[in-house]
Amino acid sequence: MLGKYRIEKRLSSGTRADVYQAYDTIHGTKVALKIANPEIMEDDFLDEFRHEARLSSKMEHPNILPVQNASFIDGHFVIAMRLGIETLGDRMMRRMSSETAMNFASQALAGIAHAHANKIIHCDVKPENFIIFPGNQLRLTDFGFSKIALRSVRASGSGTLGYLAPEQALGRPMFQSDVFALGLVIYQLFSKELPEYPYEWPMPGYQRIRSKLRRRTIVWLRKALEFRPQDRYRNAVSMEREFKAIKPKLL
Repeated sequence: MLGKYRIEKRLSSGTRADVYQAYDTIHGTKVALKIANPEIMEDDFLDEFRHEARLSSKMEHPNILPVQNASFIDGHFVIAMRLGIETLGDRMMRRMSSETAMNFASQALAGIAHAHANKIIHCDVKPENFIIFPGNQLRLTDFGFSKIALRSVRASGSGTLGYLAPEQALGRPMFQSDVFALGLVIYQLFSKELPEYPYEWPMPGYQRIRSKLRRRTIVWLRKALEFRPQDRYRNAVSMEREFKAIKPKLL
């Protein structure tokens, strides 16, 4: 037991926190608990978790996972959220129809566009940070690395290897960095391949992309994956606007 929560199983582990499936004995519901690792309970790390709780609680949107509760319980800092079925990363391990992939791509884009509209750069866009709920509803989570967009944004190159935009790896995250990471996720959704540096076109899995997406959609996706941030969409808002304008269709 941890307060009112009965821990059932561990869902994932990380250097900063572990995520557990738990049962809320007061409300009678299952939840996901993100618990900061005791070894790193220092001010800087606690600030990061508080930051995550505050950001996600401010952004109500069908494609963003809200925080239900954030508090200290028995000396642990705990963030409670709705429990989903699985991550997008888990779902991508199994066969997926092109229609389902397009549905997930649209929802992922909508969630990040909403964050960008609220001047928030997520900084850690990857399949594991999208949670699937019944009805294939996709929700973006984990705003721990997010930075409020100011005139100058600096970070320490935080994020997840494999989905880091080149400029973010150098400690200069920007809206275009999220656009790039999302482009990688969408490319992976349709190709089953995760492109790697130096991100030269055509990338691995391109033939599969060509067999599924129309030319205009491929052009749209390629722009998100341009190496130089100034050649990409300015943010996910403009990326989503173009997405709706071309009305992507499958072959």
